[in-house]
Amino acid sequence: MQDKNFDKLSQKFAKNIYGTTKGEIRAAVLWRDLAPQIAALGNKSLRILDAGGGFGFLSQKLAAMGHEVVLCDISEQMLAQAKQQIDAANTPLNITLVHSPIQALTTEQHGQFDVVLCHAVAEWLIDAQTTLKGLLALLKPQGLFSLMFYNKEAMRFHSLVSGNFDYVMRDMKVKKKVGLTPTHPLYIEDVRLWFNQWQLTMVCQSGVRVINDYLKHHLPPNFDTQQLIEMELLYSQREPYLSLGRYVHFLAKKA
Repeated sequence: MQDKNFDKLSQKFAKNIYGTTKGEIRAAVLWRDLAPQIAALGNKSLRILDAGGGFGFLSQKLAAMGHEVVLCDISEQMLAQAKQQIDAANTPLNITLVHSPIQALTTEQHGQFDVVLCHAVAEWLIDAQTTLKGLLALLKPQGLFSLMFYNKEAMRFHSLVSGNFDYVMRDMKVKKKVGLTPTHPLYIEDVRLWFNQWQLTMVCQSGVRVINDYLKHHLPPNFDTQQLIEMELLYSQREPYLSLGRYVHFLAKKA
């Protein structure tokens, strides 16, 4: 077994994730959580690591604000897309592309960072706990660690309300994985325990897609996508909705 590489799925990934309402919700929640905490680090250029960042949706946004970004991904195709978009940007972006597994990143080669992002990566890793702990060595004291992971309990609940009871009884295991279905979803309780063990101080917790994935097939004629995003933001930090988010975003500060 090995960690997932999206080389063969890069075009599908970009279209299915960021070219949809799901992607708009993800971007809205992450930015709502990150923006004030990054601003609180001071009016200065920060060093930011986007670990497993694909084509760098957030990397480009942060670099456009004047920050120095290192974008690392195991997929050569994803980084090729990133380079095309960076080259086409209206203003020069200070982004260094690193083609590497995130486990291979070292302080000797890259130094330490004010912010480390790791979004939609952990659920594809054979050993997420060890890999994420390794990323913390790259984070400066009082730096921000932003982790978004696929929520196994939400995966179960979605299957239950869809009537896929046999799938749930098999602990959501299938003989052949669908391309974009994460192979190693995580439990919220486990990740919270890891953060405590690593002495990270939680500053923000949000569910991502707490409503969208449970919408009925027949929606009201006046259904409005922008209103959906507003409702996602409104309920994303409230229980029980937070724990039903298809993804969960934890933002914490290193001791």
